[in-house]
Amino acid sequence: MRLEVPGTIRLPVAVLAERRPAATRWADWSWRAVEVLREAPELPDWTVLREEGGSTLFFAGAAEIVLSPTDTPNYRDNMTADPPRIWVVLRPVEAEPGLALHVVTVDAGEAQLYADSGADLLESLVLPDWLRPVVDAFILEHHVERAQHKRRRDRADPDSLGTRPGGRRGQ
Repeated sequence: MRLEVPGTIRLPVAVLAERRPAATRWADWSWRAVEVLREAPELPDWTVLREEGGSTLFFAGAAEIVLSPTDTPNYRDNMTADPPRIWVVLRPVEAEPGLALHVVTVDAGEAQLYADSGADLLESLVLPDWLRPVVDAFILEHHVERAQHKRRRDRADPDSLGTRPGGRRGQ
């Protein structure tokens, strides 16, 4: 059972990834996500689409971008960036070709969590033109400006500092 905030939407997308020979002797391949598509082709994940000049283009698979009303400040910050971004997370696996499509997000905060893991391959791409109006409309519908409340600290009583029960000081 999945619990979601009311108003959450899921947008199906597909990802293309490219594998090239690595430029270092410590790795065989260099990977990168190259495009996020609006619709997934009727193909199995990691189907080879093109091979040329040593590089291979794969259909990495289908995923969902989850837009939650509670995360609209993050989406809004992303949409005001120049240019807005979309992040693709590819996770190492034992099965060929060695990666699996894990997450696609427009939330920079969520992307940062995957960057901190160190194991995942996180790719930042320019937000596709077809996705921008969808995210903008979602923000417009769900964003609520929340006031920042600065907490006031209680003033300490300097005479009470360092006293012990019974009124004795420092012993």
